[in-house]
Amino acid sequence: MMISSSLMFAAYATILLCFVGVSQSAPPVCEKLVRPLDQVDLHHLEGGLAFVAGSINNTLIMEALKQRGSIAAYFSNSSETNLSYTQVNRIAEQCQLRSYNISFQGSTFTLEGNNRFQFNGSFLYTSCPDCAVMRWVVKSTRRQTVDLYLLSRRRRLEREEMEEFKAQVNCLQLPPPVVMDPSEELCPEHHQQKYTNSTSSSV
Repeated sequence: MMISSSLMFAAYATILLCFVGVSQSAPPVCEKLVRPLDQVDLHHLEGGLAFVAGSINNTLIMEALKQRGSIAAYFSNSSETNLSYTQVNRIAEQCQLRSYNISFQGSTFTLEGNNRFQFNGSFLYTSCPDCAVMRWVVKSTRRQTVDLYLLSRRRRLEREEMEEFKAQVNCLQLPPPVVMDPSEELCPEHHQQKYTNSTSSSV
């Protein structure tokens, strides 16, 4: 009986070790990674965040994203369901500014302020404590794109945080993300330098 009990214990231990090994090596579940957040903490978004990485299912716009030295996003809370959003792109030594109003409806939002394009989006799950992941669907009379962006208070993220975003990109079947150069200076929200207005569809 003792031999039988020992064999059973060894078998259970082996099964447990195999289960632990599989659970640790299993890829993130797409359902969790691409599910829109039910509740968005608007106060968490207030202030400035930097675009860390992004992916778009359009080759030309992906090439345009690569030309950006840096992208800064500035959020300010105007009500319980609205945010003011200013995005400033640095291209060479110039800063391109565009401003929108973000209006929330449940887990989705719309960007208002560009008559040529329709922006609909949502914030997705992220385990990064000072990050935000935005998914945009951008429509115009000529094309539609799906954009995914990782923003953070930090310019450099941990490897695990970047791998999680790459998994989200893969789940949405988007091309490998463009990673922004963290050494590039961010354009401030307000500056004496004259900004140029931008009307492109995304980034």
